[in-house]
Amino acid sequence: MKIGVLALQGDFAEHIAILKRIGADTQEVRLPGHLDALDGLIIPGGESTTIGKMAVAYNLMDSLRQFGQEKAIWGTCAGAIFLSRDARRPQPLLELMDISVERNAFGRQVASFEVDLEIPALQKVDPQGGLYHAIFIRAPLIESVEKEAQILAKLEDGRIVAAQQGHLLATSFHPELTQDDRFHRYFLELAG
Repeated sequence: MKIGVLALQGDFAEHIAILKRIGADTQEVRLPGHLDALDGLIIPGGESTTIGKMAVAYNLMDSLRQFGQEKAIWGTCAGAIFLSRDARRPQPLLELMDISVERNAFGRQVASFEVDLEIPALQKVDPQGGLYHAIFIRAPLIESVEKEAQILAKLEDGRIVAAQQGHLLATSFHPELTQDDRFHRYFLELAG
């Protein structure tokens, strides 16, 4: 299994470290040709407008869209915004997932928080795993899921923070900043 991590901006190194720890072959992706022979792609957290502008500058948009039609992509935080159909403002988006997001929905950096979430889908990779400790940093909110998309996780107040649409996955939080590798293992299942 070979998983690429979009390495234009953001915390791609943290994803690569976890992928290597769980035995996946990895590839940093910066150009269209880097997508060749990959089984899946992670779009990391960072700044979604910057990631989008750089993807346009490096002529990656069409290649990423085509890749996402056929293979697994997971967007974390800014990556979830980049995957969405609507971010409520003009910016480059892949428009692959039937989700609408609100950028920085929880406020500025000082409003970052951590919370334990119940995520039943993770029982597929670890039936005894328990709650998932999620880290939110200037996080987006998944305002709505449409058509084929499904909700994977909500906060206690009902706000959506993780969704899946077939082989596409979006999380508002940063699994790469924890030692819990269940989301990465779950993504490997999607990519397989």
